[in-house]
Amino acid sequence: MNYPDLQISWLRTFVAVVDTGSLSAAAPLVHRSQSAVSMHIKKLEDIIGTAILSRGPRHLEVTSKGIELLAYSRRILELQSEAYEALFGTQLTGLIRIGVPDDYAMYLAPVLRSFVSRYMGVEIELTCEQSTSLIPRINSNELDIALISRDKPENGELLFQEPMVWVGASKYEVWRRNPLPIAVYEAGSMAQIETLSALNKFNKDYRIVYKSSGLAGQLAAVESGLAVAALTRCSVPAELQILQNLPAEYDLPKLAAMEVAVFRSKRSQKSAAVDVIYEQIVQALKVDA
Repeated sequence: MNYPDLQISWLRTFVAVVDTGSLSAAAPLVHRSQSAVSMHIKKLEDIIGTAILSRGPRHLEVTSKGIELLAYSRRILELQSEAYEALFGTQLTGLIRIGVPDDYAMYLAPVLRSFVSRYMGVEIELTCEQSTSLIPRINSNELDIALISRDKPENGELLFQEPMVWVGASKYEVWRRNPLPIAVYEAGSMAQIETLSALNKFNKDYRIVYKSSGLAGQLAAVESGLAVAALTRCSVPAELQILQNLPAEYDLPKLAAMEVAVFRSKRSQKSAAVDVIYEQIVQALKVDA
């Protein structure tokens, strides 16, 4: 029996959608428009004869047939990468020390997966910390490369803007309280500075009830009904409510987006392995790449 081809570009798009959680987030990773991403998924579903993705209340979910296809898709893409590397690639070795905040790890994961499958002689050492910790470590050559929220134009190459949003637990409606209880990141972090600045300019009464340097702590404070928080949109889990279109008396200020950049150390400029992963990050994540 002759079966239609499962084109590599369609499979790559499908994997990107699953890894990022949405069609819009996958689009820049595969260098396609959102409509083209949607068309790739439709073509796969037409061939298979059933849905591979279903739309949940706030995010896409993979169907049982989609889970089956996903496993094969990853194997096919990894094998293709191995073939390209064996035939055309440079044999890289060494250690790359990479930093990334918790909320941006989802963006970096597909790039790392692809890189590791191609360059098995390179060791990856991954550190998850806030950008305010990662930037000094890049400057002091403790890390080779990092994905960060940059505070200055000279700190890395801009990739994209990540929106900041207010979030809360819908069953507690903490946003109705006055003063507004908020959870914030550590002092000096860009997220905390933006959060407090926006509230002060908006003349919104608030009190800080929780401080944490990590995303997990922020989410715990919100999920428990202790506070609302300002988080990057990519880090908001489906069970939390993005606070928008609230009644006027409970309105919250708009928040400036974070500038997400890839930043590498001076010492890493001599590393061929860092050169390669840097280019892969730019190609995958830079909006206008």
